[in-house]
Amino acid sequence: MQTGQDSARPMHKRNRLYVTIGLLYGIAGGLLMLVRLADPSLLPGQAGRVHAHMMLLGFVLMTIYGVGLHVIPRFGGYPLRSEWLATVQFWLANAGLPLMIAGWLVYADRLVMLGGALTVAAMALFGFNMILTVRLRSPLDTR
Repeated sequence: MQTGQDSARPMHKRNRLYVTIGLLYGIAGGLLMLVRLADPSLLPGQAGRVHAHMMLLGFVLMTIYGVGLHVIPRFGGYPLRSEWLATVQFWLANAGLPLMIAGWLVYADRLVMLGGALTVAAMALFGFNMILTVRLRSPLDTR
């Protein structure tokens, strides 16, 4: 049975890294757009796409991953179904977005496609892990 101390456990290092990386993507994406606004000729490639994906997949989604992996199991009193899946997801997500960014900067569609595939795989693993996590019967369930 889960105790009050379990919900106060510190955040897993992987989840803290997700949040930290998300914040770094947010700052980098904001700075990228400031540079583009100042002088568009300073940036190679498709800077608009890079900015959008740094903000949405980098800042928003990485933060959701980190907070979600920590909070969702605790809200229902469930353990995370698979720490291993969450770690594989971390590496896929953090390989996919940089590959997409690199592909757009150098006009390499194959890099964008590979990065996109890794990113979608990370999303699928997160969803699968969360579904398995919340479908488990919690020790806090009294039904």
